[in-house]
Amino acid sequence: MSRAVTLERVGLPTFEVPDARPVVPAEEYERRLTTLRERVEADAVVVYGDREHFANLAFFCGFDPRFEEALLVLCRGKPTLIVGREGLAYTRLVPPDVHVVLCPSLGLMGQERAGAGTLAQALAGAGVGAGNTVGIVGWKYLEPDEWDAEPAPIAAPAFVVDTIRHLAGRAGAVLDATRAVMNPVDGLRAVSSADQIAAFEWAAARASRAVARVLTAAKPGATEQETVSAMGYAGEPLSAHVMFSSGPEIAVGLRSATTRHLEQGDAATVAIGFWGGLCCRAGLVEPAEPRPGTHAAAYLERLAIPYWRAIATWYETVRLGVTGGEVDAAIRDVLAAEEFGSALNPGHLTHLDEWVHSPIRPGSADSLRSGMAFQCDIIPDNAGPGWAANCEDALVLTDEALRAEIARRHPDVWARMQERQRFMRERLGIALAEEILPLSSLPAYFPPFWLDLDYALVAS
Repeated sequence: MSRAVTLERVGLPTFEVPDARPVVPAEEYERRLTTLRERVEADAVVVYGDREHFANLAFFCGFDPRFEEALLVLCRGKPTLIVGREGLAYTRLVPPDVHVVLCPSLGLMGQERAGAGTLAQALAGAGVGAGNTVGIVGWKYLEPDEWDAEPAPIAAPAFVVDTIRHLAGRAGAVLDATRAVMNPVDGLRAVSSADQIAAFEWAAARASRAVARVLTAAKPGATEQETVSAMGYAGEPLSAHVMFSSGPEIAVGLRSATTRHLEQGDAATVAIGFWGGLCCRAGLVEPAEPRPGTHAAAYLERLAIPYWRAIATWYETVRLGVTGGEVDAAIRDVLAAEEFGSALNPGHLTHLDEWVHSPIRPGSADSLRSGMAFQCDIIPDNAGPGWAANCEDALVLTDEALRAEIARRHPDVWARMQERQRFMRERLGIALAEEILPLSSLPAYFPPFWLDLDYALVAS
């Protein structure tokens, strides 16, 4: 994208943000479980989850461990959900029909172990036995060139994997089944349904509104903690820690807010993610009309404008059927003459967790498909001292059939997506394809100067 990018008075978006979170029906969880059984050639499938690595488990049964580990076992008959003592009551909220088993060993140390069996007994009761082939869904998988030892790696705790190997015995086999769920081509979590997309839109819209509130509160003299408290957190499930940093420590973008007071001229960044969408913005705590020759003027010309040109290029390149390698190459091309590049993949799949996998990689032949939820996520790798730029939002790719289903099943969600599309085309100058449905309420809106949020970068 070679056309001009300028700073214009656009107005901070004020799109409607939903209150009630759409529900994924129990029938969809049942379909997911059936599909998992079909995709993994094994006598039993065990899905692992814990507090940090909850998403695969929650995807299949709606249960997210809050303090402990948990296992979902698909064998013969009804699925079995094995949980620790603190998670036992929480299983009442699980949508699909599962058999719940208490295993105190999945609980925290020091809790009562009596009154229930061991992990081996719980797994055996769920159907895992001698001679079985068992597929384990961990929280990620390694590519072949990352591991050359035996046995093959499985991203789940050793005490879980070792117990399953003991039960299966020498006549059995324990396999990594995570690829069936998380691979970026046809993994079960790579493509989302209309109902799941509606739930993601709820999360992304609310996360982006929270970021807008933080940007509005970012004033010289306010502490970072006071600034972040303006987000209006209402108990939404988080996909990442709330992040805020400013001033000399801006390079440590993952840290949490402190009592540091913001100063005019600071670089600052904020990121807030709920289940289904993260929003991030970074810029300068400065007015929007920098004087020529100043630090802020150099930032605008050398970082903010070329950075957002890459963001606009990303939105205009992403299409159904385009390969991830093509998107990656387009961003590399637009940044080739700049002093910075993209620190990570320029975009990745998102879900209940912030990052699932990414078809967007150098040379990737993975095609972008309908139902894929993405983060437009370009992080400058060499922003320069005292500079920061970020404009990360969630969106979903949809074909005509999926768009029609969203419009029919979730008309309010559909209406908000249409408004965001018009905003991006008419106010920001981005030639957005019909298949891109923005989930964020700040879609591609990048105010580089936080003291004048009405001013954003636009293409012409």
